[in-house]
Amino acid sequence: MGTVGATSGTAVGAPSPEAALRGEPPGNPCRILRVAGPLVEMEYADGTAMYDLVSLGEAGLPGEVVAISSGTVTVQAYEYTGGLAPGDTAFPHGSPLSARLGPQLLGGIFDGLLRPLSGAGEWLLPGAARAGAGQPAWSFLPKAGAGTRLSEGEVLGELRGPGPVRIQVLVPPGSCGVVERISAEGSVPQDAVVAVVGGTEVRTSTSWPVRRPRPVRERVRDQEPLNTGQRVIDLLFPVARGSTVAVPGGFGTGKTVLLQQIAKWCDADVIVYVGCGERGNEMADVIAELSALEDPRTGGRLADRTVTVANTSNMPMMAREASIYTGATVAEYFRDMGLDVVVIADSTSRWAEALREFASRTGALPAEEGYPADLASAIAAFYERAGAVTTLGGGRGSVTVIGAVSPPGGDLTEPVTAQTERFVRCLWSLDRDLAYARHYPAVSWSGSFSRDAVALGARQAATGDPAWPARRDRVATLLAEADRLSDLVDLIGIAALPAQERISILAGRLVREAVLQQSALSPLDAYCAADKTAALVDAVFAVVDHCRELVDAGVPAGAVEEVDFGPVVRAREEVGPDDAAGVAARRDIVLARLREVR
Repeated sequence: MGTVGATSGTAVGAPSPEAALRGEPPGNPCRILRVAGPLVEMEYADGTAMYDLVSLGEAGLPGEVVAISSGTVTVQAYEYTGGLAPGDTAFPHGSPLSARLGPQLLGGIFDGLLRPLSGAGEWLLPGAARAGAGQPAWSFLPKAGAGTRLSEGEVLGELRGPGPVRIQVLVPPGSCGVVERISAEGSVPQDAVVAVVGGTEVRTSTSWPVRRPRPVRERVRDQEPLNTGQRVIDLLFPVARGSTVAVPGGFGTGKTVLLQQIAKWCDADVIVYVGCGERGNEMADVIAELSALEDPRTGGRLADRTVTVANTSNMPMMAREASIYTGATVAEYFRDMGLDVVVIADSTSRWAEALREFASRTGALPAEEGYPADLASAIAAFYERAGAVTTLGGGRGSVTVIGAVSPPGGDLTEPVTAQTERFVRCLWSLDRDLAYARHYPAVSWSGSFSRDAVALGARQAATGDPAWPARRDRVATLLAEADRLSDLVDLIGIAALPAQERISILAGRLVREAVLQQSALSPLDAYCAADKTAALVDAVFAVVDHCRELVDAGVPAGAVEEVDFGPVVRAREEVGPDDAAGVAARRDIVLARLREVR
């Protein structure tokens, strides 16, 4: 039997965990002793435990227990505490802060506690309940019959709605037994009980504590690539499904645009976009674009398979702290259905600032730059929620976490960036010089890494592209050689270099301009399939090899450099996302011009 708020089912007769988040006070009242911004101290009540939900004051402001000591309970408030004073009443709920999970999430916009923002009004009033706009009807299709014995995680039925994702109704973790009752096929209302398994009611919606990872059968080691459609990533710094990525970069380096591109074009089943402390106008742009963009996989709206958690910089700071755990919980909910989910957190630096703010209120001993001493543990706990797993029901699902980092002044040695690099599998570091040169995505090929590349290269070689590892290695070598020589060019000029080294400089420029650059605004270049990426790289290799043959034959390097390489450079924007033949045709044009050089 699952406990209330800890499983996706509710024991018959148990109180609703959603009632706690709405501020309905089931517990004994306590007296508030101290209020200091988001920090509230209150008297201890029997049964109060860490991470329990608390309603504060007459408005019922939501808060969470973060410390218990000497008869005093410390609570972090998730709403503005202006007007709350010592002597006011607090109501502990006896259950942890939980997220309400269900089909209503897809296409929805929520705050950091997963309360719907649609229909919430222009201003969010502290303590006000937010029911959200009316939900579309969902049709329930049973997949099991009464009398069937099922274990945790097995499928009871499906919910089908307007979007492409079919929501599975699963036996709750910790529950098993005979299906005593199951609803017939047809429309079901929101939060309806659709089955009873072993005495546990199973609803269309469920609840789960946001700080507790949902259970799985095991983690899997086989790595499959997550295709992002961005050439610099898929070619040089690939990421596996269930892996972790950090995207550090200073202001103006293109973090938000890169993350939006991944949200639009990656081949995940569900996207969970967490706007954690970012500017409201950027969040509004994300929502508007997702709503307007056609899903390339289904032809419908991309928003129909996206969950947006919008906790902007002008919203309560401590809700920012909870928002990334909320996003991870939502992702795990869909993962348990055997889906591949991507969590995009923009940005974890703003989340860490919330940790620093609250730690300063509690008087905790500060570490570097005022961050709490357990910052590394908090970062690790978040990224550990990622993984490719075998679900309780025996299927395979994954959660891939991509977190932006916004170091002040672009200082990549500051604590959040430095600690994050310790725990992620991939680092896509954004370079300010590239961004200022209008080279986007501004992913630094010298400052980034992918610990998944070797395993994914072996998989690519085994599944139809044996040249992938060698292609990646040669591109990295050309870029490194061009970077090394560019420093010499700045000192002595390119005319002083030997001919072959001048071709190396040319090769680096062609790789950057013809392959790595990618326009998010171009309908033909915003997304790039693997075949087109391979064709572009092979075209550059063919041109570079022919240039080297010419200089070996005595042709002056200057004459080779004067050739118009435009057809290859422009191919990325002139041919379709998967048109490898169009790239080859433009390669042949440039090769023909090189044959005329004397």
